[in-house]
Amino acid sequence: MIGRILQRTNELTYPRDKLEIIVINDGSTDRTSEIIEEIAREHEQIKIVNRDMETGGKGKPAALNDGLKHATGEIVFCFDADYYPQRDIIEKMVAFFIDPEVGGVQGRITVLNEPETLVTRLVALERIGGYRVNQLARDDLQLVPQLGGTVVGVKRSIIEFLGGWDPNVLAEDTDLTFRIYLAGYKVRYVNEAECYEEAVEDWRSYWRQRSRWAKGHMQCAFKYLWPLIRNGKMRLREKIDGFLLLNVYFVPILVGLAWILGATLYFVQPFQEMPFFWAFLSISLYSAMGNFAPFFEVATGAYLDRRFRVYWLMPLLLLSFLYNILICSKALVDLCVSWAVGSKRLTWEKTLHNGRGSNYINIGKQKRGKR
Repeated sequence: MIGRILQRTNELTYPRDKLEIIVINDGSTDRTSEIIEEIAREHEQIKIVNRDMETGGKGKPAALNDGLKHATGEIVFCFDADYYPQRDIIEKMVAFFIDPEVGGVQGRITVLNEPETLVTRLVALERIGGYRVNQLARDDLQLVPQLGGTVVGVKRSIIEFLGGWDPNVLAEDTDLTFRIYLAGYKVRYVNEAECYEEAVEDWRSYWRQRSRWAKGHMQCAFKYLWPLIRNGKMRLREKIDGFLLLNVYFVPILVGLAWILGATLYFVQPFQEMPFFWAFLSISLYSAMGNFAPFFEVATGAYLDRRFRVYWLMPLLLLSFLYNILICSKALVDLCVSWAVGSKRLTWEKTLHNGRGSNYINIGKQKRGKR
């Protein structure tokens, strides 16, 4: 995977003399180091930052901070090794930094290995709703678009002013988003700047990845809710949206508790004793504006992308939603336990990828060649 993205950087249309590529080898135990060294010999703009087993493997924020020390450009872009950007993605994203109030820019992530498994297909649907609708709407409405951990650009002066990435937070992207806003800057989302990711392929990997996201996001909620409310540099609508964004991973837990409570009340107090109209109205409104909202996002995103064939998969999103109830509940318990024993730092669990995304890139190149 690292070879794939490094070869892609050589195909970028951004001026070569203005491009600086810093590769962070974070304590890898496979052939990553050999591949990087081989490609770096052919491209002088590639700098290698090697982190051994003692200093490396402690999480992405620590690795990014190490790489930041070697950056000299005005804007720092971050891409994970399993990603494959558009050739002109830098131009599309860097244009937004002409606004002095913009501190960070996020591009769109789409799934490269979507046809691989049921899990990759469901992740693709989540990405469609999350980026094509959610992120774009936040940007259009001037709310709080969220920086992701990859396909993101940040002004180097701002990230240095903020002290780099926080190594104690698992969701360094959410953490940086709110630090940028609390400092008086903005984040922009660029829907046209696409980058293709290799999504996790099985439920176990999905659990590990989303568990880290949930814990990190909850850390940010506890860390920034009060500063967000008190901040005088953010508009009221930004504060409201930021409040909702910080609490998004608590929603599956609340939904799960609501289902348990509803089932309990149903058996304790028979349904026929409740006014039918009010019961029907409350359930309909709750479902339409609450439980079903993510499904509406996906459906709208698929329509805007003209991907009508994915609609038949949408009912299966219920599987991932139920799974996320368990993931978020376990994440909250883990956080509470770590705080109870006095540990502020959680273990970073790396997401494992199988490297099969290149198959779809090669297929695409073959099709273009036949034309």
